[in-house]
Amino acid sequence: MAQVLFLGGFGRSGTTLVERLLGELPGVCALGEVVHLWQRDIRDDERCGCGDRFSGCDFWRRVGDQAFDGWANVDVARVHQLRDAVERTRHIPRLASASTASGEVREYASYYARVYAAAAEVSGARLVIDSSKHSALAHVLRWADDVDLRVVHVVRDARGVAYSWTKTVSRPESDGADQMTRYSPGRSALLWNAHNAAFGLLARRGVPVRRIRYEEFLADPRAGLLELAGFAGLPLSDADLHFLRGGHADLRAGHSAAGNPMRFTVGRLTLRRDDAWVRAFPRSQRRLVGAVCGPLLRAYGYPISIVPEV
Repeated sequence: MAQVLFLGGFGRSGTTLVERLLGELPGVCALGEVVHLWQRDIRDDERCGCGDRFSGCDFWRRVGDQAFDGWANVDVARVHQLRDAVERTRHIPRLASASTASGEVREYASYYARVYAAAAEVSGARLVIDSSKHSALAHVLRWADDVDLRVVHVVRDARGVAYSWTKTVSRPESDGADQMTRYSPGRSALLWNAHNAAFGLLARRGVPVRRIRYEEFLADPRAGLLELAGFAGLPLSDADLHFLRGGHADLRAGHSAAGNPMRFTVGRLTLRRDDAWVRAFPRSQRRLVGAVCGPLLRAYGYPISIVPEV
């Protein structure tokens, strides 16, 4: 049975950073956002985190051979059809309330289960990480056969998230030709509420869920990694955290299938909070997001009133 740690939350909340650090631990295989594997990698042949095209990456070739006897045998159109039928935010109430899973849910989950099992086999890892973030996918995966699912719910202050979604960021996979999605502050506030609340529903269905705050994790990444390793049942020693040195981490190349541009970072990565939003986010927009997300901000321990330092 594949042991899977699913990193969930709303985009721009720090899941890629958490994944990169977890991926440095012994016995861990970090796969990136597997939810995008079918389109961006199998079909579009975008770059793996190691820098090679997906089709040229030996790791992913071996995973495909192990899981499907070759990626050519994956019916991407069928995977997308299943995704549209079951893995959408609007389907979460039905997924969360169901006592049994439909055939489509189980079929869709089986594609992921085969990838996880193959990645564990090829890498020799005892723990596989999927940083897909999507709350609906996490609800689907609770029905996956042969998957020991544990979920890390990563939350970040909604105002910092909303500010990040207003930025223009190029997708490295497209060599600068395409940009990552942008949301208005109001839109991102609504999505922040919906996606984060969905993980509370998942916990009520018996799935082990551990919530961490991005800001606290960055303040003490060593303690944060020890906590997450314990949650995942992964034994660690201080020597296993040798890549953490003061305020930075030394990262090796990984095989992240898709995700934030940080997945291509190799070498020294400075670990610091991105709090530019406190000053740069217009006050009216900051207040709007704070009002919309107020109940969950309070529940997660964030202050409602933010006063920028002079």
